Amino acid sequence: MRLLLTLLPALALAQTPPAAAPAAAPKPATTQAKPTATAAPASLTTDEEKTIYAIGLSIGKSISTLSLTASEVELVKRGISDATAGKPEIELNMWGPKIQAFATGRAAAAAEKEKAASATYLAKAATEPGAVKTDSGLVYRELTAGTGESPKATDTVKVHYRGTLTNGTEFDSSYKRNQPTTFALNGVIKCWTEGVQRMKVGGKSMLVCPSDIAYGNVGHPPTIPGGATLNFEIELLEIVAAPAPAPPPAPVTPPVK
Repeated sequence: MRLLLTLLPALALAQTPPAAAPAAAPKPATTQAKPTATAAPASLTTDEEKTIYAIGLSIGKSISTLSLTASEVELVKRGISDATAGKPEIELNMWGPKIQAFATGRAAAAAEKEKAASATYLAKAATEPGAVKTDSGLVYRELTAGTGESPKATDTVKVHYRGTLTNGTEFDSSYKRNQPTTFALNGVIKCWTEGVQRMKVGGKSMLVCPSDIAYGNVGHPPTIPGGATLNFEIELLEIVAAPAPAPPPAPVTPPVK
C-alpha cells in the first residue's frame, strides 16, 4: 500500500485539467479519425521497456493484499489509463481518502478467511505423533531431542530455522542463507518465545503457530498473509552467553598535599 499511496499525488496531478487555450474562430466541421492506441510491445527488449514494466509490477505488488477480483483489477487499469490521459471519471480528492479504509476492510476479511482455512490444518497438526498443543494454541513437536540446557525467555539464542506457510511455501530460511540467526528470545513473535523455551540445545523441533501468536491479522506482506498459520522448523544451536559486566572504574587517588 505504501507505493500506492505515494502514487496518489501523481494521480491527482494527472486529474488537473490543462489550461484553457485562447478561443479561436470556428472552423467548418470535419470528420476526424480517432487516434489509434499504441499497443504494448509483445516482449520486453529495451531497458526502458523493462523499467516501465517494473512500475506495473510494483503497483501490482503493492495492492496484492487487497484480494482484488479480475474485474476489479481491470478497474485499476482503467483508473491508471484515465489518470495518465487527464480524463478521470471521479474526483480523486473525494475518493482517494477512502482507499485506506477500503484496504483495511479487505485485509481484515482476507485474514478471517485465512484463519478459517487454517483451523483444519491446526487440528490435524495437533494429532501428529508426539505433538503437544499448549493453551496459547501453539502446536509443538520435537523432531530431534537435544542434550543441552533449555533457554529462558530472557536469554539470547542462536538457531537455524525454516519457515513455511500451510501450503508448503517457504517464506524464510537461515539454511538457505547459510547463516544461523541470533536473537533475544523475548524480542520475537510469541510462538517462538514460548516454543524455543521447550527445546534443549542440540535439538530440533517443529512449531505450528496460529496467527494470534505469530503475525496476527496484519501478517508480513507480501510473504505472509494476514491471519496465516505458520510452520517453523527450528534447530537450537546455542544459548549465547551474556557479555561479562564491565569492571568498575579504578578509585581516584587523592592528590598528595
